[in-house]
Amino acid sequence: MNQKTAAPQHPTRERTFTVRLSPTHRGARLARLLAVAHLGLWGLPSESAAHIVAELAANATVHGRVPGRDFQLSLTVDTADRLRIEVTDTRGDRLPVAAIPEPYAESGRGLLIVEALADRWGVVPGLVPRKTVWAELDLVP
Repeated sequence: MNQKTAAPQHPTRERTFTVRLSPTHRGARLARLLAVAHLGLWGLPSESAAHIVAELAANATVHGRVPGRDFQLSLTVDTADRLRIEVTDTRGDRLPVAAIPEPYAESGRGLLIVEALADRWGVVPGLVPRKTVWAELDLVP
């Protein structure tokens, strides 16, 4: 046995979960439930993340829906103890913008919720016709 193979291996702290879901209300609900379940398995708090996933998944099903094309949810915890939530849909031509809705509007506050809960968020254009809306939460105070 040489020294290189005998050296202790440090386990990676990065964890990733990715799933494709149908762009329906049921798919958005399942995205939130799966996120909460995986964060629980990883021993991480899930309240803010659950709200962020719910809003981004709902946006993917309402504004990013293309019949026959799924949206993708990805959760990643990196070595810097940062949770990154990504929702990718197939409507790259419709980029989200956080705007203050009319006082009595029944919708339009989702990205304001994401902005309030996340430490950072943004949009990354993907290969046509995709886009990814992401949000990050710092897990260490």
